[in-house]
Amino acid sequence: MLPTSLFAVVLSFLSLVDAQQSQQLVLERVLDISTANLPNPPTFRIPSSPNPLFVSVALCATHDNSTRFFLTNDSSISNPGPPDVDSVNTVEIALPLEGYGVWSTYFTNGGVLSVTKGGTPVEIQMLVSANNVTDMDYPLLGDTTSNQAFVFSPPFDPVITEIPTFPNYTLPPANLSFTPPSSPTNYTLLLAVTAQSNLTLLPRTVCALRAAAPANKATLVPSSISKGLWLRDSDGWRYQWLLNGLTPRTNYTMFAFQNGGLASSPPVYFVTKSATFNCPIVHSLPFCPSVAYAVPLAPPAGVATAHTADTLPDGVADTLISIMANFTVTLSTLACGRDIYSPLVTCTDCSDAYRRWLCAVSFPRCAETPTVFDLPGVVQVPLPGLTTVQSGATPRNPTLPPFGSNYEALLPCLETCNAADRACPSFLGFKCPLPKFTAADSYGVGFIDSGEDGVIGHGSTGTAQDVFGNVWCNLG
Repeated sequence: MLPTSLFAVVLSFLSLVDAQQSQQLVLERVLDISTANLPNPPTFRIPSSPNPLFVSVALCATHDNSTRFFLTNDSSISNPGPPDVDSVNTVEIALPLEGYGVWSTYFTNGGVLSVTKGGTPVEIQMLVSANNVTDMDYPLLGDTTSNQAFVFSPPFDPVITEIPTFPNYTLPPANLSFTPPSSPTNYTLLLAVTAQSNLTLLPRTVCALRAAAPANKATLVPSSISKGLWLRDSDGWRYQWLLNGLTPRTNYTMFAFQNGGLASSPPVYFVTKSATFNCPIVHSLPFCPSVAYAVPLAPPAGVATAHTADTLPDGVADTLISIMANFTVTLSTLACGRDIYSPLVTCTDCSDAYRRWLCAVSFPRCAETPTVFDLPGVVQVPLPGLTTVQSGATPRNPTLPPFGSNYEALLPCLETCNAADRACPSFLGFKCPLPKFTAADSYGVGFIDSGEDGVIGHGSTGTAQDVFGNVWCNLG
């Protein structure tokens, strides 16, 4: 048995050796650590991989920019620092105002990430991943009512469809159906009243926003309470949420982030409608997958607070499905895939564009004239394409019942019509009104395109909707 004094020396030596071992970062596992409790030396081992890896670092609070991060795949460097930076094998991962940074390269023989502690201790997160978990797209606002918002997560897992060929050129069915991914990316929304929060002043990282949520009276909304997955367009699958219990005429700030990721999306803003707004939201229509907005209909019966395909008035869905099916039959009289009518578009493009136009004009979108709110503090410019519809007026879509009160309708974007005109063969006879004549009577003109005949782009906004809650025309 060792003497007590010698035993203490052995323990001290083993502790020193252990302290000098770099901590191993595990692939796809987030490491939470404080710069006040870094290992000695403050280094972390990157696993070896034959494929490129993304090494990401995120700050969990505001900082003084004095903490620095150095990364190397040079096996001869055990503790990379400023003298080692060559921008090839050794780099500094810079953290801009967003509070996160990432670098991707090969780590055939592994690598090392080192931390140079700054003057102020800060909580940080590190992650080694096969994908860039800091590349976050915006969530998408569908629409709002006085106390609801219908929103979507950023897109993921885009559906790759095989281009059909002649003679087996099959067009999509009138009533679409898709199989959701078996292991979808989970997303969480963070929602706060803009005037009551300072979330946009924080690092745009998941840990910073989660930590600040209680103090900012923010609500975390997980995908587990969403309305499920939805494929609204070719961008990919999205979670969709119907948020209830909001306050009328209130500006909200919204972020989205992946569970297990480090960075959040950029913020999206939206404003709820006035307390007298009485059009319910319509969503989840397989025959019109991009419709997710307020429509002039009576509220759904029962406990539902928004319309889906199951609660629409009788005849609405069947009529639209029939129109789409008949259009497909007519389009199929062309030998699609053999008789090329355009070097840029196909029969499938025509079918998709026609469906979007049909849905945009068949489901009028209720809206309100914008006014000044807490943010952005100015009236929306330019004003959207609105028209006032009187109570009891015959709807543009005759299968919809007349609405029982006056409302403002957001006109469809003329570009939605023009897109179908450009994508479809001329024998269909599909034509849109001309901007210099009657187009403004039934379409929003000059927002995306300039409004000059034949000119694509150069409109006053360049888009139908932005991330600040402004909506100028109904894209469908």
